[in-house]
Amino acid sequence: MGDHYPRGDARSRANQFKGFTSCVLRSEFPHLKSRMPMLWSSWFFVASAGAVSADTVEKYSNTQWERPWTKKQQKEGADRAPGV
Repeated sequence: MGDHYPRGDARSRANQFKGFTSCVLRSEFPHLKSRMPMLWSSWFFVASAGAVSADTVEKYSNTQWERPWTKKQQKEGADRAPGV
């Protein structure tokens, strides 16, 4: 059927990155060859940030593990009077 992916697509880039980093890591840490025959899985995730600034992407990346409901609970707890 032929290759459905254009040259330079995300799939190719992910595979290039995995291949390069695998080679570098295995040369630096030879014990990985015997303990981990496959360093990376075949899966990868790609998402588009759209037309947003680098600062916005960085802020999201730095806070993506924060839980909004935790902040809300902390704020509600601070608003209450002691002993209530």
